[in-house]
Amino acid sequence: MNLELDHVFMLVEPAAEVANRLLEQGFQEGSGNTHPGQGTANRRVYFANGMVEFLWVRDADEARAGPGRDLCFPERAADPDASPFGLIFVPGVAQASPEMPFPGWHYQPDYFPPPKGFHVGANSGNLMEPLCFYFPFHDPGVPRPQPQRNPQRITEVVISTRSTDTHGVLELASGCDRISIQSANQHLMEITLDCHTAGQTKDFRPAMPLVLYW
Repeated sequence: MNLELDHVFMLVEPAAEVANRLLEQGFQEGSGNTHPGQGTANRRVYFANGMVEFLWVRDADEARAGPGRDLCFPERAADPDASPFGLIFVPGVAQASPEMPFPGWHYQPDYFPPPKGFHVGANSGNLMEPLCFYFPFHDPGVPRPQPQRNPQRITEVVISTRSTDTHGVLELASGCDRISIQSANQHLMEITLDCHTAGQTKDFRPAMPLVLYW
């Protein structure tokens, strides 16, 4: 599949204090930002080939009224049974592909110049499933400062969801290298760094549904 994982995110409480749990393990934090028109903000932990983004609803009214309203971020944040996860993909080769990797709709955020927007999976209205984004442009058309990165590489991401792939998006997304999506009785993200060569494991539950292996 002409698809690569760019990064993953987790919807968390405002100010994302749970991100400090990674800093306590010795990982370094990069810069965060806000998303005008989407009503969200983030903290970010970068690795050699991607990042983990801790996302929260900064302005619920903006999130509900802006171009990202169909992402349902306020609804997801308010529902303890909703999936808090998101996956962002990019083309797997140097040139963008005109074909979208899964069924969905065009999201033109305020923070990208048109027509450089996201393709969002058709399952976005199903709060039980993780959000899937595809960005078909290698150059988003906005400044991208070089972030402070941790040296480890993300070698595997396993997403557990309490849904059953209602629109076929998750099956197609899980065809991407390093990604596995499975049905389970609880939402969970498991991230492996450097193939778990250091032999370290940290389960961050109940603070957040994340298990990290490095």
